[in-house]
Amino acid sequence: MTLFRTNAIFTALLLASLLFVPTNLIAEDGFSTVEINRTITSVQPMTGLVLWRTHDQVYEYATATALEFSYCLPCKVVTGKKDGQIQYDWSYFEDILDDIASRNHQGVIRFRYENPGNQEVGETGATAVPQYIKDMDDYHETKGSPEGSKTYYADWTNDELLWFTKQFITDFNARYKDDPRIAVVQLGFGHWSEGHIYGTDLQLGVNFPSKAYQKEYFLHVSNTLEIPWAMSIDGGDGYYSPVAEDEELLALNFGAFDDSFMHEGHELASGSGWNEMCWDGIGKEYRWKKGICGGEISYYTSNDQKNFLNPNGMYGWTWEEAAAKYHISYMLASSAPGGKYATVERFREAGMAAGYNFRVSDCRTNGMETRLLVSNQGIAPIYRDAYFAIGNIQSEVSLKGLLPGKGMEVVIPAALTNADDLQIVSPYILPTQHIQFETGNFTAVDQVMTEQTNHIQKLIHDGQIVILRNDVRYNIMGQVVK
Repeated sequence: MTLFRTNAIFTALLLASLLFVPTNLIAEDGFSTVEINRTITSVQPMTGLVLWRTHDQVYEYATATALEFSYCLPCKVVTGKKDGQIQYDWSYFEDILDDIASRNHQGVIRFRYENPGNQEVGETGATAVPQYIKDMDDYHETKGSPEGSKTYYADWTNDELLWFTKQFITDFNARYKDDPRIAVVQLGFGHWSEGHIYGTDLQLGVNFPSKAYQKEYFLHVSNTLEIPWAMSIDGGDGYYSPVAEDEELLALNFGAFDDSFMHEGHELASGSGWNEMCWDGIGKEYRWKKGICGGEISYYTSNDQKNFLNPNGMYGWTWEEAAAKYHISYMLASSAPGGKYATVERFREAGMAAGYNFRVSDCRTNGMETRLLVSNQGIAPIYRDAYFAIGNIQSEVSLKGLLPGKGMEVVIPAALTNADDLQIVSPYILPTQHIQFETGNFTAVDQVMTEQTNHIQKLIHDGQIVILRNDVRYNIMGQVVK
């Protein structure tokens, strides 16, 4: 068994917290406990259920959500190209972000070229490729009719389109990488950028990018885009995508979005399992550790979105169970309001079941610094930097990447004299937003305790809090660790 040593004070304090031993008996001289009582009462930034920003009930559900969805169409922000530089007018997109932020929300933003039958860009079914590219003599779009809807497809034989699609990411990042109005960017190719097309013959390198270009693009995105980003789970489908068979791509820090989450055949155990197979293809067991995961509740039937919040479940799964299995941080569910189950309160409750959940189990100060024992009791990490702080003084250690069920020591170089002054701050949330935390003990571990406390030894194993009792090892969630 390989064990990792940690700060002796942290080890002693955490063991005391777990065993309900009076901590002042083993604390370092000069440190005293600060009593804190906090609860999490709302959906946290960058998490929860999501509505389209144009939804007619977006204000009614404003307090039950923290995110809104919108496309960013390249053709609506690009005005041309001059002297080798793309010319932009971002006012269209700025209006979108300001509108979302006016409701104290952040954006889930998706780039796309194709949208079957859409009328957003002039002619029905037109692509969102910038006009200056469409005007080129060697640019030729093809046409299809998925489900009877006229649809044009970007011309992936055109060198300018290949160059622009990467350069747009570079320019977008330069402008928006630190903008707190954006929580996550979704990107990809095909219909709605969901990684597939239908209603026409697939021609890689013609109406859909070649696998070689897809790799080039995703490597560029990974090296360039500093906002959390995700690709469709269809990246796990080798018919369209190179990702599942390419170790270099699988190693990238991207998240995933599932555009038909929780449909009847979603799981391998309950139907065809196509979605779960795609999740497996892009690394279901670790993808959420590398990038933010979410998507959209299924439209396979007209009732899926209306029923997924049923506390008794849908197709054998409750929302909470499905979200936990895939470590979901956010999920689009715009057709749920108006159904039987999607009350404002249920929307809020379901949103709070997604993403991260920080808990402070111990807080001590010696008049110069404050030490906290912090764990993530949620189902996913936070994917941007956030810090505990007292006033304007924050810890050096970020909460970014703290996995569910794991703990850490946080040191703030300031005294905590008023418990209300302890907060979590982040440059990546709106000034009007707040990341909450709760206080309490690690109750899951308490359940495996017995009165044989003299046989219990607290260890830190591979960064995870572990309890050893009679040669059986439990993690912080009360699960047996091999």
